[in-house]
Amino acid sequence: MKIIQIGTGGWGKNHTRILSEFGVLSAICDMNKERAKEFGEKYNVNYYDSLDQIMTNEDFDGAFICTPTSTHSEIATQLIKNKKHVFVEKPMTYLAKEGEKLVVEAKKNKVILTSGYIERFNPAVGRVKEFLKSKKYGELIRLEFYREHRMQPHIKDVGIIYDTSVHDIDTAMWLFDETPEMVFAKSGSINHNHENFATIMLGFKDNRIATISSNWITPTRVRNFNAVCTDARIFSDFITQEIRIETEDGSDMPNGSKVEPLTLEIRNFLDAIEGKKELIVKPEHAVNVTRIAEAALLSSQKGVPIYLDIK
Repeated sequence: MKIIQIGTGGWGKNHTRILSEFGVLSAICDMNKERAKEFGEKYNVNYYDSLDQIMTNEDFDGAFICTPTSTHSEIATQLIKNKKHVFVEKPMTYLAKEGEKLVVEAKKNKVILTSGYIERFNPAVGRVKEFLKSKKYGELIRLEFYREHRMQPHIKDVGIIYDTSVHDIDTAMWLFDETPEMVFAKSGSINHNHENFATIMLGFKDNRIATISSNWITPTRVRNFNAVCTDARIFSDFITQEIRIETEDGSDMPNGSKVEPLTLEIRNFLDAIEGKKELIVKPEHAVNVTRIAEAALLSSQKGVPIYLDIK
């Protein structure tokens, strides 16, 4: 199998490393000529500084798109129309209607399309999902997500909702196993062109809710969530992958092995291409995340809840 990568800056450098470790990286493309050369030589693959060049000169099966959000739709469309399997870093597209078009094109050309909602592959989420599915601690009634960290300098084209909050929007739907009926959000900006702090509330059926609080202001790196159930509160840390379960009998921290979620995420995409595994993040799921992110931005601008009808 031959896989190319488009965009190697920021988070993308980790994709390059893992694709090389898997032995499938065949070429890279980056508009920054110096970076393209650096990564091409580092991983001993061909390198280009334009999409047309790599499409013309390389024979490959699939591609990873790790470029700014505003470029995702155009690049993915060109690849899909050339019958290439595509992994797009989150969010899949800036507009939900762009994502809908990609889904149609992918089905038409019979290729795999997915997006980088990595927390589905995090043991900190997977083990909690198993607890919730078994109802070992009763019914899930509330999710509380917290993400804090100083803004990364390479993030310029979107704010915190599209870059960071989308992870927790997806995780909330993954754990509740349904889409929300309502979105209400408040956000603001301090010394940034886009919002860099936000709180989002997602309303699910039967009065269950998820709250998502994110900011790019505080210096400490925080990424965790609470799953509030009828018989316990389950705390989970995305970074350390530690889980703490609090019941009326006390607190327990079950043991579990730590793994790199990105490795599992990329492996799932490669296995799906070969027909070995089912794709975990369906493109329709990614479109739904964008719909909700759009609603969160609109809610924050208008100061009112946005009611949804997502199938």
